[in-house]
Amino acid sequence: MPPSIGYGGDYNPEQWPREVWDDDYAAFKLAGINTVTVGVFAWAHLEPAEFRYDFSTLDAIVERATAEGMRVVLATPSGAMPPWLARKYPDACRVDFEGRRHVYGQRHNACPSSRDFRRAAVALAGRLARRYGTNPAVVAWHIGNEYGGACWCPECGDAFRKWLRGRYGSLDRLNDAWNTTFWSHTFTKWSQIEPPNALSEHWRGPDHTAFQGITLDYKRFMSDQLLEGFLAEKAAIREHAPDTPVTTNMMGLYQPIDYHRWAPHLDFASWDNYPPADRSSTRTAARMALTHGLMRGLRDGDPFWVMEQTPSVTASRDVNPVKRPGVLRLWSWQSVAHGADAVLYFQLRQSRGACEKYHGAVLDHAGRTDTRVFREVAEVGAEFARVGDAVLGGRTPARAALLVDWDSWWAVEMSDGPNRNVRYLDVLTTYHRALWQANVPLDVVPVTADLSGYEVVVAPLLHMVKGDLADRVTALVERGGTFVTTALSGRVDEDDNAFLTDVPGPFGALLGLRVEETDAQQPDVVNPVTLFGAEHDARHVFEVVVPDDAEVLGTYGADFYAGTPAVTRSARGRGHAWYVATLLDDSGVDAVVRSALAHHDLLGPLADSPDVEVTDRITADGTRYLFILNHGPARTVPIPVPGTDLLTDRPLSSGEPLELPPTAVLVVRCDPER
Repeated sequence: MPPSIGYGGDYNPEQWPREVWDDDYAAFKLAGINTVTVGVFAWAHLEPAEFRYDFSTLDAIVERATAEGMRVVLATPSGAMPPWLARKYPDACRVDFEGRRHVYGQRHNACPSSRDFRRAAVALAGRLARRYGTNPAVVAWHIGNEYGGACWCPECGDAFRKWLRGRYGSLDRLNDAWNTTFWSHTFTKWSQIEPPNALSEHWRGPDHTAFQGITLDYKRFMSDQLLEGFLAEKAAIREHAPDTPVTTNMMGLYQPIDYHRWAPHLDFASWDNYPPADRSSTRTAARMALTHGLMRGLRDGDPFWVMEQTPSVTASRDVNPVKRPGVLRLWSWQSVAHGADAVLYFQLRQSRGACEKYHGAVLDHAGRTDTRVFREVAEVGAEFARVGDAVLGGRTPARAALLVDWDSWWAVEMSDGPNRNVRYLDVLTTYHRALWQANVPLDVVPVTADLSGYEVVVAPLLHMVKGDLADRVTALVERGGTFVTTALSGRVDEDDNAFLTDVPGPFGALLGLRVEETDAQQPDVVNPVTLFGAEHDARHVFEVVVPDDAEVLGTYGADFYAGTPAVTRSARGRGHAWYVATLLDDSGVDAVVRSALAHHDLLGPLADSPDVEVTDRITADGTRYLFILNHGPARTVPIPVPGTDLLTDRPLSSGEPLELPPTAVLVVRCDPER
């Protein structure tokens, strides 16, 4: 099969009679599908009893897919253990936050520390790799499924104490990190430490903890513990398939797992694109762009895969609207525009029962190929085939970066004060949306990333400052770059202990100010901020700023601190550092971000055309492909660059009026002179 964008999805033929397979593959050819993911939830099929393996059905599935010329993504089925395992080894079932040992049911139901579960999962992964690892049709291994959840069982407690020994080395260091002199919590033996849950340090729920340090570390530990299981299966696969890439399907902006900790262990990143329901197509598109950027940033800009998306409708929410006409195509091309080399679906054929029987699929329960959904799937498949391998491997040449930090996310939301209504993702997505609307080529990267190649770095709610981050940010500014951060940043160190200095801690000298007080109010309380002559709403937290040499750009309009700084900018070396001392509304954030970008001439093409997204990928041979996507109503815009639209072969001249209907997509191969 010639190289092209991977296209297909989850396929579970073990759920269907063999004669249905013939109909499926006939439909797949019509839809341009070239990739199938198999075996994701087949453990009970593959190992119906301990040590009794049966690969006959999977053999037939892989043989048929190979004969049909399909690329096969072969999964290990550890995302859902079989009933016999839970019955024989009750320790494999999780203990929940309230301390209850679960019995068999649902999925994501295994304790990540259970030795019995891990032994069985690794053994099956090894057998799969030994059997199928040399099959050239197997283009990738997909370990587990949507890792997530947590456990608080005794085995996890033992593993947690072992993890803490490795992290801290001594109880003295641990006690200092957790500030255990508070409330007489000083630990004198490792065995005294209990996992933090509703029976120990918590009240009201997981975000309400008396000791943030222990809860933060348990979140880190659980992310690492799930990763340990992934790595054990990967090692078993590597024994028999040393060169085939290995991944797992992540869930985007998923709070429980720090994907940055997982990134070095993935051969390529992949994720499941089910954006939160939002009546605003623009907000949804921006949220997906953010997560695509996050996935691309996990592997230093490498292409990623969308492992799952629905062709039409999800089934897991209280209300599940269908994708409107053209949206499937638009979202699929948006994935490619941001770096995806494969776009896959869940699912290829609709399940006949259980909780996902109404989840959308390429083929519905009747197996029809004359539905609107199938026609749109086939349209995307034909366009992917038309483009072929042109954009594969292409990377985004970003000069701006958005910093994402799971530790800050965890820490700011479990903090007692100043305001529990502050949600990390809300603030992050507001700043990202401003960058996205400006069509600036953007990387979404961890706080450990090399910042030397960027001109603008935006870091909202950078609550925790770790390692040499403050020094690297200062170097960015002094060489001429711009740094933008917000209220509640620079508050705590990596142990979640407050810096014993003025807020914002290590950023104080760079920002040229100190925060004297932090006011917090209910969500309906608005303090207007005047910025660049316009008034914007601010909510939740209002820091009272005492500037040193920072320039005041925006001021509060109400309360006892009316007229004091709300937005500042300091000059350092050849660059600038911005501080937004409150949580501004969309228009206020947009004003800050656009000013910072404009200083570096980084406002992208069509930045003043709302809902029109423009991004690009550059391939290894230097060819630039510009993607133009319309997430709003019909409009006419000037063509930003000369080139050829690969989807229509239409030549385009720079400045020529371009009519964009709703959900329009252009893939422009830019002329060499650009």
